Amino acid sequence: MLDAMTPHPTLPGRYTSPEAKPAFVNRLFDRGARHYDGVVNWGFLHSGSSYRRWVQRRYGLRPGMHVLDVACGTGLVAVEAARILGSAETITCLDPSSGMLEEARKKLAARFVQGRAEELPFPDASFDFLTMGYALRHVMDLEQTFAEYRRVLRPGGKVLILEVTKPAGPIGRFLFRLYFGRIYPALTQLFTRSREARDMMAYYWETMDQCVPPAAVLAAMQSAGFTAVKRNSIGGMFSEYSAVKA
Repeated sequence: MLDAMTPHPTLPGRYTSPEAKPAFVNRLFDRGARHYDGVVNWGFLHSGSSYRRWVQRRYGLRPGMHVLDVACGTGLVAVEAARILGSAETITCLDPSSGMLEEARKKLAARFVQGRAEELPFPDASFDFLTMGYALRHVMDLEQTFAEYRRVLRPGGKVLILEVTKPAGPIGRFLFRLYFGRIYPALTQLFTRSREARDMMAYYWETMDQCVPPAAVLAAMQSAGFTAVKRNSIGGMFSEYSAVKA
């Protein structure tokens, strides 16, 4: 039985035990980092940047705030945060993949730290706003991750987590599987001619397919002590999880 604190069960075809997952994920993203932006941009019809900026502003990001972008990847969420803030001076980007951080450093003059969501290397009450874009499936423990998020937020601070969620209905699930499970990885291989990039997107599908339902994510956030815990669903496929540190 799947532990409710884990985002998805062990994937034997990828790694042999939960303890082996972090090293596997780091290698995967290190190797595919240089292809990531191009793959994401065309895969989501070049709509991602405007959405990332709009959603952060909608959930209350304002100039003067100190922002932590967890699992920042190549900096796609942080770049849009910097446009709202007016600069990247108060943005901290954290990611376990050195390859992804290297790509992010090319885009903005933020503070970059290599580390994991489950053990944030920051003092208590350091940030006003915390974001995580499409990476919740890669953590080891949901409750531990959310407890860390709450710890580093200041009172009244907000957390915003963006994620792709498997639709509930049969037609939606079929189309979701067809696109993310077959078309997206195949086109990634075709356009990049990179097996590493294809493996990265295939793994994306596997984790989305096996991920716990939204109710489990919300319960883990509540268990960690957050208030005003909510999920907004867009098209039954994109989830916006938000909460506040009381």
